[in-house]
Amino acid sequence: MAGRNRSNQLVVPQATQALQQMKLEAAQELGVQIPQDGYYGNVSTRDAGSLGGYITKKLVQIAEQQLSGGNR
Repeated sequence: MAGRNRSNQLVVPQATQALQQMKLEAAQELGVQIPQDGYYGNVSTRDAGSLGGYITKKLVQIAEQQLSGGNR
């Protein structure tokens, strides 16, 4: 991630490691290969979309759990 010009900034910069771990877990679950150099230009649109969708789904589930005050 270092050295890349990114337009999106994390609201909570301390969440970087947790989000990176979530990305790795999602990729493993979906069978998507994460580029070692961090360049996603060679990742298929389908795989990139699957990763993004999976991560978004998980983040929504976490938020719902926190808002309901419980653990599912």
